[in-house]
Amino acid sequence: MAEPERPMKRILVTGGSGLVGKAIGKLVAEGGAGRPDEVWIFLSSKDGDLTDAGQTKAIFERLQPTHVIHLAAMVGGLFRNIKYNLDFWRNNVHINDNVLHTAYEFGVQKVVSCLSTCIFPDKTTYPIDETMIHNGPPHDSNFGYSYAKRMIDVQNRAYFAQYGCCFTAVIPTNVFGPHDNFNIEDGHVLPGLIHKAYLAKKNGTPLTVWGTGKPRRQFIYSLVSFSKNNRFIKLQHHQRDGEETKMHQQIGEEDEVSIREAAECIVGAMNFKGELHFDTTKSDGQFKKTASNAKLKKYLPDFQFTPFPQAVKETCDWFCANYDTARK
Repeated sequence: MAEPERPMKRILVTGGSGLVGKAIGKLVAEGGAGRPDEVWIFLSSKDGDLTDAGQTKAIFERLQPTHVIHLAAMVGGLFRNIKYNLDFWRNNVHINDNVLHTAYEFGVQKVVSCLSTCIFPDKTTYPIDETMIHNGPPHDSNFGYSYAKRMIDVQNRAYFAQYGCCFTAVIPTNVFGPHDNFNIEDGHVLPGLIHKAYLAKKNGTPLTVWGTGKPRRQFIYSLVSFSKNNRFIKLQHHQRDGEETKMHQQIGEEDEVSIREAAECIVGAMNFKGELHFDTTKSDGQFKKTASNAKLKKYLPDFQFTPFPQAVKETCDWFCANYDTARK
């Protein structure tokens, strides 16, 4: 006797036109991440304003998702956060509350949200892990974004405690890759440096890095970090086992690099022959936020991240080839 057909899953990806959304979309389109019983829907800001409850409900009414990967957020680099902490707080709180509550109202089976290691306490011990999110205030430079993102963890626990909702989160750190935001002033450090290096090489000028170059970061490549074998996809395919309330998603502590080392890697990838300067009048932001990936290694002990120099080279090549259309 033939097995009964499984009901079709409708997986809605908010923020589908952003860095991580594009990476997941590429993997689904190439046939490696999706399954025959799944329909993947990638939502962009052009499809509706998720800060508006009415528009969010209309989107869910129209698309009828059974699962949600929630990536949509107001995001930016250090200096944009410093300027607009209130906007980061208000917009992200509205987005997250609207998406999670509408998912509950429409009976969505699972929501996997994207957090960030910048939400962790500024003053803490290292390495940080999933249990330490609320152990103290975040760094002053991005407190608005950080507290708004922390509330996803609070809401996930509350929806599970009150309604049994399967809402969870992944905590990546410093994701970069094709389709990133390469804006020099408002983007994150690595894509901003890639854009600066491109212009410095073109114009024959020095490459200036904001800050001392001493802060340390864990960078991960979007096209591998969110592959079919990693947690965004797997968390959609399997029910939570009690430990899946949140999980770090990053390279190991031993692969952490300084901003100077990252800049030097970009210089090599771009074949930039000019001078490298550091503007120490600019803020460094948080010095480090070294995170443990012990839980990731527990579930995927053999998973391999793309080596940092290779990932930087591929991202630089993509940016140069797509300069006219890249976000900047």
